[in-house]
Amino acid sequence: MAAKSLHDAPKTKSPGSIANSRAATQGQWGRAWEVDWFSLASVIFLLLFAPFIVYYFIMACDQYSCSLTAPALDIATGRARLSDIWAKTPPLTKKAAQLYTLWVTFQVLLYVALPDFCHKFLPGYVGGVQEGAVTPAGIVNKYEINGLQAWLITHLLWFANSHFLSWFSPTIIFDNWIPLLWCANVLGYAVSTFAMLKGYFFPTNAKDCKFTGNFFYNYMMGIEFNPRIGKWFDFKLFFNGRPGIVAWTLINLSFAAKQRELHGQVTNAMVLVNVLQAIYVLDFFWNEAWYLKTIDICHDHFGWYLGWGDCVWLPYLYTLQGLYLVYHPVQLSAPHAAGVLLLGLLGYYVFRMANHQKDLFRRTDGRCLIWGKKPKVIECMYTSADGQKHHTKLLVSGFWGVARHLNYTGDLMGSLAYCLACGGGHLLPYFYIIYMAILLTHRCLRDEHRCANKYGGDWERYTAAVPHRLLPGIF
Repeated sequence: MAAKSLHDAPKTKSPGSIANSRAATQGQWGRAWEVDWFSLASVIFLLLFAPFIVYYFIMACDQYSCSLTAPALDIATGRARLSDIWAKTPPLTKKAAQLYTLWVTFQVLLYVALPDFCHKFLPGYVGGVQEGAVTPAGIVNKYEINGLQAWLITHLLWFANSHFLSWFSPTIIFDNWIPLLWCANVLGYAVSTFAMLKGYFFPTNAKDCKFTGNFFYNYMMGIEFNPRIGKWFDFKLFFNGRPGIVAWTLINLSFAAKQRELHGQVTNAMVLVNVLQAIYVLDFFWNEAWYLKTIDICHDHFGWYLGWGDCVWLPYLYTLQGLYLVYHPVQLSAPHAAGVLLLGLLGYYVFRMANHQKDLFRRTDGRCLIWGKKPKVIECMYTSADGQKHHTKLLVSGFWGVARHLNYTGDLMGSLAYCLACGGGHLLPYFYIIYMAILLTHRCLRDEHRCANKYGGDWERYTAAVPHRLLPGIF
């Protein structure tokens, strides 16, 4: 439910294709115009059970020391009732509501009230006002890219408090973890409901709205493409890239502080989780302008899937490794720790360099060097919804000659490293790699189905040249 990678194979467009992007986009991208029964069943399942999945994981840690099977066994054997478990669950508190309101307000202010200055002194960083991709209605939105600045300011204040100011305990997030969950759910449902009403009654751009006639699908997948308030507050960029992801590293730091408070030390496993996930978060913010060209911003509408997902699913389930290590501190052997670190760094390298090669290829229209050589390409042609023919190129060099989605492979390697840092005592910290494997495999297959329809026989030539999707020689 959060951004992970770019979509489909690396390609460049002919200069004339941009003018027809609206018709092409409506024919090939975005959420559905009509809903089949399987999609509707999937939507209803997620709307009903996703919040309970999050609650179950967090409750299992709080009441059952991170065992995923113990709560279900207790209920099945009659040793506990649902009402017993619920009675032990911390409720929403005034303190948590105040903390969460202050947090979101602070991030909104950093987003809309403080123009980016990092790009003025950080070589290679692209910040400030940047343009997004062309929307289906033919609009090019402008964004204030200042996520790295928001992250730096937030974390400088966190460390200043921890070492000098002592306004609050570094364990404050862990100590209010479940009450904050209720606050996150309130915001997630509130913003999703507001986005739906806005799409019906006062959309930012009516031509960028999609209606299926099915309430549940509209609510989950969104109606508006880019709901905005004023000139700069873009719902999609803010919720994808502010409260949840900025908080990700703070949550891990709070878990580390709690581990030290309870057990007298911060283990090397906790350090690895903090470092490896911080690399991913910093990569996201360093490349925030690049993120404007990803599937989340370019093709997804804003609904419950992004609104609630970024408020609840991301901060609560992407941080399970750190939470687990509070309850089960793991001190890895030197070889184990080194192996986890190497896997995480290698995964990040593959993820980043694959995306860099794609971006370089697109920006230069193929006039570049990939691994020191002129890139190999497959010339393709496709027809947009208005009947116009366009020419493009698919890259088959570098990482994109090894597998068709090797950026996803690197992402999965990093995800596995987070989990392996927790040892093998419980299943719970491995949820992340299981979820990411399903998510990215589904996205991979969805992208390929779309590309096959788009490019036809040219796509068959491409898959013959690069026969594997994720794992060379296997899949």
